[in-house]
Amino acid sequence: MATAPVFFDVDGEQVKISSPDRICFPERGITKLQVAEYYLAVGPGILGAVRDRPTALERWPKGVIPLDPDKPVSPANGDFFYQKHVPKKGMPEYVGTVRITFPSGRPGTEICPDNLASVMWAVNMNTVTFHPWPVTREEVDRPDQLRIDLDPQPGTDFSDAVRASGVLREVLDDFGLAGFPKTSGGRGLHVYVPIAPRWEFLDARHALIALGREVARLAPDLVTMAWWKEERGERVFIDYNQMARDRSIASAYSVRANARATVSAPLRWDEVDSVQPEDFDVISMPARFAEVGDIATELYDAPAGDISGLLEQFERDKTDRGEGEMPFPPDYPKMPGEPPRVQPSKKVAEHWDDEGNRKA
Repeated sequence: MATAPVFFDVDGEQVKISSPDRICFPERGITKLQVAEYYLAVGPGILGAVRDRPTALERWPKGVIPLDPDKPVSPANGDFFYQKHVPKKGMPEYVGTVRITFPSGRPGTEICPDNLASVMWAVNMNTVTFHPWPVTREEVDRPDQLRIDLDPQPGTDFSDAVRASGVLREVLDDFGLAGFPKTSGGRGLHVYVPIAPRWEFLDARHALIALGREVARLAPDLVTMAWWKEERGERVFIDYNQMARDRSIASAYSVRANARATVSAPLRWDEVDSVQPEDFDVISMPARFAEVGDIATELYDAPAGDISGLLEQFERDKTDRGEGEMPFPPDYPKMPGEPPRVQPSKKVAEHWDDEGNRKA
């Protein structure tokens, strides 16, 4: 027998949560209603993270982590999918949208929330995680944030990401930039840097490459910029391609699709080395939010930084060290100056020309 829906008054809109007793996180017995109540409890925080930003929705229609242990978690199994385009029907008028351009050059219309009711509508659509772009609707082609993903590789853990963040903070300071950390909700850390929306995506990506290279030079045994996994070793990877167009990081306060239902928690720098990702989840985060409020407002209120120095460093690296462009995500068209997209252990030199193209 189907459970009656629950209605919330959000921003003056009646938002329905259907199937409220559906189990979303089997290991902990967390229901869809509890996920909705979580997002209401941190409402100003999640709205601040996605407000006026094109946002992809990570939707889990059957709940997170399938109950069938013989099946891998996969979009192919219908376990989850990323919704990048607005639905063709059934979307309320209060849900904002914006036109964006994908790497292929094709345009699209993506959800762009400007009220909490939009967020809760997405939660009813079984959205677990929100993935906003680093741009706003006013400047959809010019990022206003550098987003740095400190991703621990096998053999490393959160404590290594914390150590890497200390080096990163020093380099940011050297370039006159301010960073604001948050847990990823997984094993890593994210650091956001507010910047003036004067540069295009390619510029922001180059700035992040230059930044990551500086960090890796200072801590070569701890940090890597190697795109290919076989070259990373037991180090923390700075995923520079998170600044490529249409790449996004789980927002602050987003629930992550893992067994514990952890959430991405904004932090102050003096907290970074005294917490663990597991400290913040759907059950515990509302109390923290009620106590400390939205720490991420410090990011939104900070002066916009200037990445000119990092772009100059990118050019110096090219001239002085021969370190130029780096591989783009695999679904991107071939980009100017990009090295071959082939795993180093599989590359045979005579099969490639000087421009990085495979010979006929």
